Amino acid sequence: MSATTAAIGTEQPAPRRSRRRRIGARARTGMLLSYLILVGLALIYIYPFIISIAASFKTDAEATQDALGLIPETITFAAYERLFGDVPFPLWAGNTLFIATIVTIGRVFFDSLAGYALSRLRFRGRAFVFAAFIAILSVPGVVLLIPRFLILQQLGLYDTYGGMIIPLLSTAAGVFIMKQFFDSIPVSVEEAARIDGAGTFRTFWTIVLPMARPALVTLFILSFQGSWNELGHFIVSRQSPELNTLTTGVASLVSGQLGSGNQFPLQLAAAVLMTIPVAILFFIFQKRIMNTTAGAEKG
Repeated sequence: MSATTAAIGTEQPAPRRSRRRRIGARARTGMLLSYLILVGLALIYIYPFIISIAASFKTDAEATQDALGLIPETITFAAYERLFGDVPFPLWAGNTLFIATIVTIGRVFFDSLAGYALSRLRFRGRAFVFAAFIAILSVPGVVLLIPRFLILQQLGLYDTYGGMIIPLLSTAAGVFIMKQFFDSIPVSVEEAARIDGAGTFRTFWTIVLPMARPALVTLFILSFQGSWNELGHFIVSRQSPELNTLTTGVASLVSGQLGSGNQFPLQLAAAVLMTIPVAILFFIFQKRIMNTTAGAEKG
């Protein structure tokens, strides 16, 4: 009896080990499939951008005949030379940088103020105002372009930097992001400042806003990207070529307003250059975007 029991006891670990090996093999297989799927999706998204880079170094004839080729037969910088020679690309880039900088600063400031007010201040109609912001999020931006154009004309802001900047200084999405983040910060962190006699704005500026750094970084990046890539509003808010931004300038290239022929290398070279600043910004701050609750947890 004892010998049989001992023999059975020594044989039991073997099935457990084989089961663990099967589970481990399944886990590795599942992880491998997950990585393959992610790599495939990444290639699907990156492939058009790679084509743009390759085509920007081709001649017009080669880009027309072999648009999807990844290796140019004759590498040429003619498209980039034309961008900084025949095409007012530096003017477009300067206008875009100027507008995007002011809009980004304005959105971060005003959206933070509005989000803090909706989160902390108790006033009549507060719930209605927040519901209105949510309702605005569901309205397609294209629907508001014509009313915005009419308002700018009536106020005398059409075809001016003011008309291009002021309507973009605040967004319902930015207010919503900041309001939700401020809700996650305990009210108790503001009590010490109020005991010391700090007012509402000082409490917001010195205590709460530094704790909202993750949300501010997210709002900063989204605001810069949105204003840098804005097209619809710039179409209805300006007419002069001197106020062209990168998006409206590249659109004029695509529509053939600045030359004849398909001009694929020229158009794609402009698209590649205008993508670089936003891509760099995302690579630098991507970890901060993903960690939008860090400030609230520390609080």
